[in-house]
Amino acid sequence: MNLNTDERPWGVERCLTHNEVSTVKLLYVKVGESLSLQLHHHRDEFWKVISGNPETIVGEKTYNNKAGDEISVPRETAHRISAPTDDVVILEISTGDFDEHDEVRLEDKYNRS
Repeated sequence: MNLNTDERPWGVERCLTHNEVSTVKLLYVKVGESLSLQLHHHRDEFWKVISGNPETIVGEKTYNNKAGDEISVPRETAHRISAPTDDVVILEISTGDFDEHDEVRLEDKYNRS
């Protein structure tokens, strides 16, 4: 995903997608909960932490994030969002071929396949 930033007289403009097919979601993760450890074959994801302090896994690395943090998740990369200390809201922008059946769950605390 190409994140262009342009300085303007009034501040800064950030272009998150440009002429791309994308799916935009807000993810609300309750404290103590987490998404599956998963990957996608056909899409990339961009996350922006709107509120809360999520723990994220991208590939082999674990991060303690805060509001304002931005995370890029390339396709074929294992990833997870958890809310260990408070409720979390994440803006997710997916680019590529979006299909819910493209989700490969590697671990899931809710026993979904």
